This record gives sequence, structure tokens and C-alpha cells, in this order.
Amino acid sequence: MADDRPILIVGGGLGGLAAALALGRCGLSVRVLEEAPQFGAIGYGIQLGPNVLPMLARLGVADAVLQRASVPPALVMLDALDGTEVARIPTGDTFLRRFRHPYIIIHRIDLHEVLLDACRASPNVALEPSSRVIGFEDDGAQVRVHTKDGRSHTGAALIGADGLGSSIRAQLCEEGPPRFIGYVAHRTIVPMRLLPDGVLREEVVLWGGPGYHIVHYPLRHGSLFNIVAVFRTATYAERDDAHGYRAELERPYRDAQPAMQALLALMDLKRRWALSDRDPIRHWHKGSRGPARRRRPPDPAIARAGCLHGDRGRGLPGGSDQRRAWRFRSRLSPLRGRASGAHRARAA
Repeated sequence: MADDRPILIVGGGLGGLAAALALGRCGLSVRVLEEAPQFGAIGYGIQLGPNVLPMLARLGVADAVLQRASVPPALVMLDALDGTEVARIPTGDTFLRRFRHPYIIIHRIDLHEVLLDACRASPNVALEPSSRVIGFEDDGAQVRVHTKDGRSHTGAALIGADGLGSSIRAQLCEEGPPRFIGYVAHRTIVPMRLLPDGVLREEVVLWGGPGYHIVHYPLRHGSLFNIVAVFRTATYAERDDAHGYRAELERPYRDAQPAMQALLALMDLKRRWALSDRDPIRHWHKGSRGPARRRRPPDPAIARAGCLHGDRGRGLPGGSDQRRAWRFRSRLSPLRGRASGAHRARAA
């Protein structure tokens, strides 16, 4: 008997929408639950290597992404103290011959909009805004998630794509809050016309210094300029105002090159991000212990409540990439029948 229950995805960011689109293109019914009142994105620039383009092509969005993206002429690393060029990787013909796809830079909002438009166009993907998920239940046959406003959704599987502070992951894994790594980041996007002289405007540039760096590159076909300043500080967990952040930012960069100083003067310091991470998870559900357990077929709890995270470049928790891919495929195996049946029906 076909299973008509949807796969539930918590989180409508880049990871959640990409997962929804991939499953929807396989003929599976998907419901994306997003906390915000409308699907959208905030953010700054993102760099995507050539290995990403084939994945975007499989989602059917590669051409739309390339229309909004830019291809820098080179990736450049500069010494923050003396300004010398440490390394340069041209991204032209030789790069394309070796990697077959370009290295691109794109605004996160533009990438999100491409994925969102594709999900909206898919008959298999339902988008549910204003749906803050506070927990889930697994009764052995299905999974049910509960939202803060008292609603519930029942599905055949559950994917947590709700970020580093995932409520889904927290229910599966007793690991506490994310681990701060002692660095903070300030991010800014400015009009290209505001850039001072002496700053490379077309390349992706990394200025590296002792305990700090700056990354910058153009966005939206050269109309905007993305700047990210990262530095180590003992006060990473403290909040301050823009004036306090400015004073703290200037200290580690005091010996940096004039071009870097000019970029720092353009920074919007209303907000900063304390960088954090989590350790990889080798067992995604309670009670999974020992080699014998790992060799058994996936537990039903895994099959319905896999803790998958695809936002901010942190990837999936677990072991190697191959092991993670195998686990995800094994979760979907009971659903493959109706997916292939849907493909046959469309082909007919």
C-alpha cells in the first residue's frame, strides 16, 4: 500500500529547502515547517565551489543560480601585515578544464530565492510558515511534530534542518549548547561605489593575520561588495553596542594593511556573530551503542527522526560522508516504491 504521509522538514533555510526540493523531485510528498511568518532569508555572501554545481543541476536550479551568481577571476590570499600575495588561484580556463564547473559567489538571499521558487513550483512540496516546532513523537509507525500554537503534523519521516540550535537535534541528542570557538565575525555588504582605492574588487580575497582575517568579494554582478571580518577575542560571548564593538575590532587589526583598515571603517557593527560548532554525532538516537548495534538495520527512530543539518556549511552529523549518505538512503528505502511509481505515472 502506498504511504501518502509527507516527509516533514523543520526549517525553511538553504538546507531545508534543498532537501525538500530533492525529495519532491523524487516524487515524494514533503511539508516544510518554518518558524518565521513568511519564507525568506537574511544574510550576506556565500562562496560555492565547483562540486556544488552538479548538485544544483540535480535539483534543477543550476541555471537559475548561475544567472544570479558571479564568477571571480581568481581566489587570492594576502598577508595582512606586509600586503604580499601569498597565493593566487586563477579560476579561468585551466580551472574549468580541471574541475569542469566554475567557482561562484552569490548573495545568500538570491540563492534562497532560487530554491524557494523551485519549491513553490513543485506540486510535491507544501510550505508552512508560522510553524515553530517544539518537539516530536515517534510511535514506531509514524512521526508527529508539535508546533508552539498547538497544531500537530504527522509524517512518514522527519528531517531537522533548523540550524545549530535545532529543537529536533536537541530531542535526539543530549549534547548541550553549541561550543564557542573563541572567534567572532562582523559582516557587511556595501555599495561598490563606496570602496576606497587599493582594494581588489573582482577577486575573492582573504587577508590573513595573527588571530584575525578579512574576506571580501563582489556580489550581484559587481553592484555590491561583501566584507567579513573575523578575529579572536576573549569577550566572544559578551554583547555590546556598535561603539564598543568598534573599539574591540580596531585592536587586533591595528598593524594591518591600510586597505584592511579602510574596509573596517565601512563595517556595520550593530551585530556580531560568536562563532560556534558542534562535535560530529556517530549515533543519531538514544540507545544506539556498540559495534553490534551499528551493524543492524537502522532503528525506526532513525528512519523517522534523522537529525540532518544542511545550513551554514556545517554538513551532516555522523561519520564519513559515505556512511551518512548510506544512512539517509536507508531511511528512504520504505518510501522508494511510491516515488518510483510516481515517476512511472508521470512518464506514462
